[in-house]
Amino acid sequence: MQKIYMGDAGPKVSPAVYGFYRWDDVKDADATLKKIFHLCMELGINTFEHGDSHGSERCESLFGELLKEGAFKREEVVLFSKCGLRLPHAQNPDIRVKHYDTSSAHIIASVERSLKNLKTDYIDIFLLDRLDPISNLEETALTLDRLKESGKIKNIGVANFSVFQHQLLTSYLTKPIVTNHIELNLLNMQALDNGQIDYIKQRYMRPLAYAPLAEGRIAAGMDVQAVKVRKKLEELSSKYNVHIESLAVAWLVKLGALPLIGTTNEQRIRNAVNAFTIELDHQDWYELYNVSVENRA
Repeated sequence: MQKIYMGDAGPKVSPAVYGFYRWDDVKDADATLKKIFHLCMELGINTFEHGDSHGSERCESLFGELLKEGAFKREEVVLFSKCGLRLPHAQNPDIRVKHYDTSSAHIIASVERSLKNLKTDYIDIFLLDRLDPISNLEETALTLDRLKESGKIKNIGVANFSVFQHQLLTSYLTKPIVTNHIELNLLNMQALDNGQIDYIKQRYMRPLAYAPLAEGRIAAGMDVQAVKVRKKLEELSSKYNVHIESLAVAWLVKLGALPLIGTTNEQRIRNAVNAFTIELDHQDWYELYNVSVENRA
């Protein structure tokens, strides 16, 4: 796949991104990560999204071992990491409840840990995952600016930010935000309704769309919306001669989004990549949109 710019200020990335956000229960994570990494590179995906809580905090270290072993050169890949969401976990006994932490201390500690685990001296895009409403926002922005100036992070992004939160953080930063990591798929169009997509485009950037296949609901969900959308996808699949999941991702691509693939199912990864061979007709895009909107709860 030909690499594209995330936006006016962002780096070049593969048009599909692989993320480890669903790896908490992956068995034999070491062998699975190696297999998925090599498949992604074979298919042209060189951009990987990590996080300080992904895969029960194992994935960054396992990925770093691949770099150490010489499986790839650092300049061949684009690496995301993110922090902000804190969840109770056996490895973090001090975390009692789910909460958000965008304090300077937590951001710096997370970046340093990610650099160590990934065995690199820079992160291409660092995402702030949600905004802590009781944090010192000026301190948060100053920390992000300084990390970028130091070269430890090359670009600043956000995750799950509302339009107003996006605007608020932007007003404190001296460096640009290059993307917003949001949930977006044929069964969840909230980002189209609440202005997130419009604002992202206004800022000349591309949204990073996680759960592009609605975590398997598009293929197997039995609720009314999923069944109706799947029926329409099946009708169109014969026209395009592709899998319904490829069409579902093509719908996102036509919207300008970068699909963030999280499955460990190899065929589903291939289906997502095949989306980039589809030139989805304008009215077909709206047929899928209308079916979803008309049948959502």
